[in-house]
Amino acid sequence: MPPSETALHALPGHLVRRLHQVSVAIFSEELQALGLTPLQFAVLNEVSRHPGLDQRSLARRVALDASTTGGVVDRLQARGALRRQLSPEDRRVRLLHLTDAGHELLQQATPPVQRVQDRLLEPLSAAQHQQLVDLLKTLLQGHQDAPADD
Repeated sequence: MPPSETALHALPGHLVRRLHQVSVAIFSEELQALGLTPLQFAVLNEVSRHPGLDQRSLARRVALDASTTGGVVDRLQARGALRRQLSPEDRRVRLLHLTDAGHELLQQATPPVQRVQDRLLEPLSAAQHQQLVDLLKTLLQGHQDAPADD
């Protein structure tokens, strides 16, 4: 049956888009007080795990295009959560580090982010949860050459 004749709610792409909407809505609700977006959390988390990461590498790690990553980094720097430092090897490259405020923000955000995951997966059993994560990883690995965007 051609896609035009398939029920919208049977299309995986539509279901993934809807689940993303649900995830972002729950995230916004849980982290409203901190004023943090999912992309900002991803950036803080990766820079925390890899201090001194350059912006291009960060973009690859969080699967964003360079301009979107730059905007997220700009907003976090303006908020005092990140700082850019010139690379001693290449003065064109800026290395990213969390500030004390950035570490504090990430620490405050971690429990509500876990609640987001728990709420999102609440309808699933533990086995289904793991199966979903495994399937999502398989799909993403199969499409790893797909362009990153926001």
